Amino acid sequence: MIEAMELLSLQELIALPADSPIAAEIHVQLTQCLKKTTRNNKPYLDVTLADGEQSLTLKVWEDKPWFTDFIQSQPKSFLSIKGIWNKNSYGHEGNDLQIRPLSPEETDMLFLGSPELKNKQDRDWESIVELIGSMSDPRLHALCTLFCTKFRDRLKRTAAARNYHHARRGGIIEHIGGMMCCAHAVCSVYPDLNRDLVLAGCLFHDCGKLWENCYPEGDFSMPYTEVGELLGHIPFGIELVNKLWAEIMDSPESSGWLALDPPSALVRLHLLHMIASHHGELAFGSPVPPKTPEAAVLHYIDNLDAKVEMFRSAYTTSEQLSPHVFQRKAPLAGNEVLPLPAYTELPPAPAYTEPEEEPNGETLF
Repeated sequence: MIEAMELLSLQELIALPADSPIAAEIHVQLTQCLKKTTRNNKPYLDVTLADGEQSLTLKVWEDKPWFTDFIQSQPKSFLSIKGIWNKNSYGHEGNDLQIRPLSPEETDMLFLGSPELKNKQDRDWESIVELIGSMSDPRLHALCTLFCTKFRDRLKRTAAARNYHHARRGGIIEHIGGMMCCAHAVCSVYPDLNRDLVLAGCLFHDCGKLWENCYPEGDFSMPYTEVGELLGHIPFGIELVNKLWAEIMDSPESSGWLALDPPSALVRLHLLHMIASHHGELAFGSPVPPKTPEAAVLHYIDNLDAKVEMFRSAYTTSEQLSPHVFQRKAPLAGNEVLPLPAYTELPPAPAYTEPEEEPNGETLF
């Protein structure tokens, strides 16, 4: 019987060094359990486990006692799994596994996520709200406020991508928050940019993903949807913004916007162009390339925030090839190398002082 042991998240488990077995407990959802056979007709299970940050796939062979435990577990069930965990050239493996259902209280804690991730997403949400509050254009301010008010719960369940970057529950909040903070800084360097438009573009560029990459309530497995497959997030995002725009234009406050410059129709058109062009090229899914400075800036900020997150993820999940080099993680171009630490100034050397003298006039040494 395995005694009480450290509770690890999947992120922590995946980050453990290779060939270093550890006894640990994980709390996860069983998102997939497929019965398969090898070429030699040996049965095994292809098991996928997930929490709020990561997923992990295990092969479970038929001769293991816990093979039956997984078979008998309900699909989408929440489990505590204790065992000896290791990572080798074939991936992760678990041995001496003990499996039980999570209690309702443990399941609730699992959906809260790690304190670090929750704090980060809370800070990013506060940044989003603060930057929306700083907008001068009343139309874009009203549009952004309506979006965040209507869809806050869905935003907290949506990933920024299915793979590659911020691919976790609430990841889109981290992505948007990072982009809007970056846009705020870029616009301070290039004051000719329409700051309100760039900020709104950051908020809305992936808004269609709220239906393409949204996790259901009470589930860590992202479904495939007809909206995502038949339209994709760019066309659906354009449709969503048009509907929200019509809603704010029907509000009482819009009566004072008729004389605003630039005209409201032009503001909407430029925002829609930014959503349409944010992938940068037709080959990458945008129906039109960026044709305004704001659209180009949005494209590069989107790419920058995604790439920085890809590096961060690679350092915690990829195989370490040497003390500073990690196995390439797609879609990055090559093996990832640890960044150079920031320069830290050394404390100044102590000033020279004359040696102290004994009362009789002799030095101490």
